[in-house]
Amino acid sequence: MLVSSPEGRVRAVPLHRVVAQVVANGPLGLMEETGRQGQGDVVRLGPGAFRPLLVTHPEHLRHVLRDAAENYVRGTAMWNALGRLTGQGIAGEGPGWLASRDALRKAMSATYLQRVGATVADAVEEAVEALAGRAERGPVDAVAEMTRLVHRVINPVFFASRIDAAQCDRLGEEVAGALGSLLWRMAMPFVPYWVPLPGDRAFARATSVIKGILLPVIERARRAENDGPDLMSALLRARDAQGRPLGDEHVRQDIVALFVAGSESSALTLTWTWVVLSRHPEIAARVRREADEVLAGGPPRFEHARRLVYTQRVLAEVMRLYSMAWAVPRVARRDDRLGRVPVPAGTTLVVSPYLTHRLADFWPDPLRFDPDRFERSAVRARHPLAYLPFGDGAHQCVGQGFFTLEATLVLAAVLSRYEVRVLGDPRPRLAVALPPDRPVGLALTRRTR
Repeated sequence: MLVSSPEGRVRAVPLHRVVAQVVANGPLGLMEETGRQGQGDVVRLGPGAFRPLLVTHPEHLRHVLRDAAENYVRGTAMWNALGRLTGQGIAGEGPGWLASRDALRKAMSATYLQRVGATVADAVEEAVEALAGRAERGPVDAVAEMTRLVHRVINPVFFASRIDAAQCDRLGEEVAGALGSLLWRMAMPFVPYWVPLPGDRAFARATSVIKGILLPVIERARRAENDGPDLMSALLRARDAQGRPLGDEHVRQDIVALFVAGSESSALTLTWTWVVLSRHPEIAARVRREADEVLAGGPPRFEHARRLVYTQRVLAEVMRLYSMAWAVPRVARRDDRLGRVPVPAGTTLVVSPYLTHRLADFWPDPLRFDPDRFERSAVRARHPLAYLPFGDGAHQCVGQGFFTLEATLVLAAVLSRYEVRVLGDPRPRLAVALPPDRPVGLALTRRTR
């Protein structure tokens, strides 16, 4: 492994240290050690024929994601494999992506959030009460319950509840299963698709179920009027550059892509939030006091979210330390440079928010959990690309505002009424996202005021 400084100096990281990190701490330990060694330098990963560049410094990210974004496109093994599930709409490149992006940006604007805010708040209230009913009987699995809760909130927003709760859960399970089955294809992109790999059968079965759930709903929705604020209606109203409506398969794949981003990532972020609050009871108490003050014993409402300032800082700090999009690849179309580091055409670059969020130059004592890092003056003083849990540039996640609204109201609704106890002390492990490495139990006990 070689580390290149922005000034062009190259220093070697001994291979035995790479191997030792993997053996001792797994792939995530290797990532963290790489970040500590590089501290913002461009890192060439190797050895072998495939040697991508790891990019973490905010100035390099500005170049890749903003200034020269047209030169750094999706097109790597990960995106090629993922495209079999999520298509070439919002998760792709080119005209299909542009049509989906424009439709979904408009659909998930601030004005949109105001339109659906009451729906989101009501769904949060109902989902939290259902969660509490199960958790009060005994500890429940945090990831499973946060996933179920997220499904209850996104169902009316994504589908206008055109599918029932059980179907929404089944859809989430199959999307997660299909996503997990792609890992071998991502790791071995040189193997042709006619050669079977582990996961292929599971992928085929899961995608068949996904189509069976979504395509009839899309067909019925297309025949009806699509003037509602839900995302399916927004996609059905969308037009491509030639003025043609998006096809049913395009809409289906975009919904799957939204599910990947809006279901698993949201559920895992909420899970890590409960874990972090259990480790920092003084911070949990401050979140609870804010919830008590703002909700005043009542249900969550859309207008409460903007007043839950400290709660949002806590969520931001959770996303700093547990970045679901921990590594995002790009490919250089033409020769370029990052500072003085040459980037030949065809080079794969790996943008890693996980490591950027741990750079000591931008995050003093980076492993310390401190929500006050997101106090307004601190945010203004920091490099704008030192924090990018939702990505940046043209491909920035369109659902950022929705997730913040949803998660803020969930935390306030739970903590204003329940004592939360977390069982287990998990660590993150590398997968497509960052799930815990062991089951996490969650117990809720109604508070006595």
